[in-house]
Amino acid sequence: MDIVTPFQFSLVYNAFSFTFATMAAATAFFWLSRSQVAPAYRTALTISGLVTGIAAYHYFRIFESWNAAYTFKDGIVSATGFAFNDAYRYVDWLLTVPLLLVELILVMRLSRAETSSKTIRLGSAAALMIVLGYPGEIAGDIPTRALWGTLSAIPFVYIVWELFRGLGESINQQPANVQNLVRKARLLTFASWGFYPIVYMVPYAGLTGGTVTTTIQIGYTIADIVAKAGLGILIFLISVRKSEAEAGIDGFKVHAA
Repeated sequence: MDIVTPFQFSLVYNAFSFTFATMAAATAFFWLSRSQVAPAYRTALTISGLVTGIAAYHYFRIFESWNAAYTFKDGIVSATGFAFNDAYRYVDWLLTVPLLLVELILVMRLSRAETSSKTIRLGSAAALMIVLGYPGEIAGDIPTRALWGTLSAIPFVYIVWELFRGLGESINQQPANVQNLVRKARLLTFASWGFYPIVYMVPYAGLTGGTVTTTIQIGYTIADIVAKAGLGILIFLISVRKSEAEAGIDGFKVHAA
C-alpha cells in the first residue's frame, strides 16, 4: 500500500463518507418520488434509486476498506498490511453503469422493440467496458494499464456513438418541454463517463505514491456522484415534465411535492 499523508487520508475518508450519505439520500428521494410521476416513468425512477442504492452499499464497503488499510493515530498515518480493496468499485460499476443507460432509455418512452434493442446493446457494451478496464486498474505497470484501458475505450466509443447518433432522432420526438433536459441528461452522461478515463490515466502523469492513490479515489468519487445522483435528478425532472405533458392524454394527474 502507498503511504498517504494525514491530509490525503482525511480527504479520501471524508469523500467516501460524504458520497455514502449522498447516495443513500438520493435513493430515498428517487423511490419516495415515484408517486409524483405517471406510471410509465416509475420504473425509470425505481432504477435511478437502485443505482444509487447499490452505490451507497459499495461506498460503505469502500469506506470500511479504507479504514482497514490505514491507521491514523497521533497525526501519523500507517499502513496496516491489509490492502485497500478497489474491486468494490468495479463490482459497483458492473451493476450500475448498464442501469444508468437503462434509466435514460426508459424515461424516453420509446417503442417496446426499440427499448429492448437499445437496452441490450448499450447495457452489454457498458458491462464489457467495465470488465476490460479492471485488469488495467489493478496492473502494476503502465504498459498493461494502457493496453486494457485502450481495449475498454472501444465499447465506450460505441456507447458515445449510440448516445449522440442512435438517440438523437428519438430526442426530437420527445415533448418540447423535455427535449432540452433529455439533451442535458445525455451530455451529463457523456461528460461524467468521459471523466473516468482521465482519472484512470493519472499514473501516466508521473505522479507517485499517495498522490496517485488520493487523486484516483477522489476523481472516481466525484464522477460517481455526478453520473449517478446527478443523472437521477435529471431523470426525475424529465419524468415530472413528461407526466405533466401527457396528463391530458393518459388521464394521470401530477401531484405537487
